[in-house]
Amino acid sequence: MVCYNVLMPIKTILVIEDDRFIGEMYVRSLMKAGYSVDWVVDGNDGLITARNKSYDLMLLDVMLPEKRGTEILSALRGGKEDLIPNTKVIVLTNFEQDDKSRVEMQQHADAYLIKAEITPKKLIEVIHQLDN
Repeated sequence: MVCYNVLMPIKTILVIEDDRFIGEMYVRSLMKAGYSVDWVVDGNDGLITARNKSYDLMLLDVMLPEKRGTEILSALRGGKEDLIPNTKVIVLTNFEQDDKSRVEMQQHADAYLIKAEITPKKLIEVIHQLDN
């Protein structure tokens, strides 16, 4: 018998984004592209949601109320074990971080994107690249 390790395609996405306009734009575009999407607007809810439900992908803003994206990523992937091993993480930010903070986030994320440079179409292209 031959077994193959086949990765399942990205279907479920958690968006952690406090900006209503950007969040609505992401959710609408992702749902139109066929993804199932949950959206939360603060860091505490984002961390709880990410830990309590399995997602294929998480879009994570850095500047959030209650808990920053850096804290969420550190809590989920910065310890001895990856608490979301089957979830890809894309950090999306317009916040200018110092090099050390940015590099640390990049080590724990699958992609790091600047919001001002990313359109919904480009975001979906990045998701498709992570899917392969």
